[in-house]
Amino acid sequence: MFKSHFFKELDFVKLFWSLVLCFGAGFLGSIYTAPAISIWYAELNKPSLTPPNWVFGYVWGALYFLMAYSFYLIWLKGWQEKEIRFSMEFFLAHLLVMAGWSAVFFGAKEVMLAFIVILTLWSLILFLMLNFYKQSRLAAYLLVPYLIWVGYATVLNFYIVILN
Repeated sequence: MFKSHFFKELDFVKLFWSLVLCFGAGFLGSIYTAPAISIWYAELNKPSLTPPNWVFGYVWGALYFLMAYSFYLIWLKGWQEKEIRFSMEFFLAHLLVMAGWSAVFFGAKEVMLAFIVILTLWSLILFLMLNFYKQSRLAAYLLVPYLIWVGYATVLNFYIVILN
């Protein structure tokens, strides 16, 4: 009974496009990241708290899923309402900043500018969570791991600025 009720409530089209948007933004960032990992990034001095490269893909995959489901929950509230539309548009704009960090850090190899971008991204995520909280507590809570991870990435980026 629970299963049929769950799927009856699920809007597969909105969920699909939420996943496409989040994983698509990740793919955009990977265009800059993938070529730089084994050459430029490998040569950087990194802090001892830097995880192995393989960790990043798994973490980001989980985060994109959580972000997509968070966005989906807000989208279910309806596009017509002004506050909901603002939340959704802000989320989409934040995805550009997220992908932009990879372009600046890995593409342009500007670690200091990337640090400014990631500080901005962390602030946008916090604002997004506070905004989502008004419409869906679960949508906001789903972004907590993302905020924590970007905070950790901010520390890594800071140390890379210092060490290089």
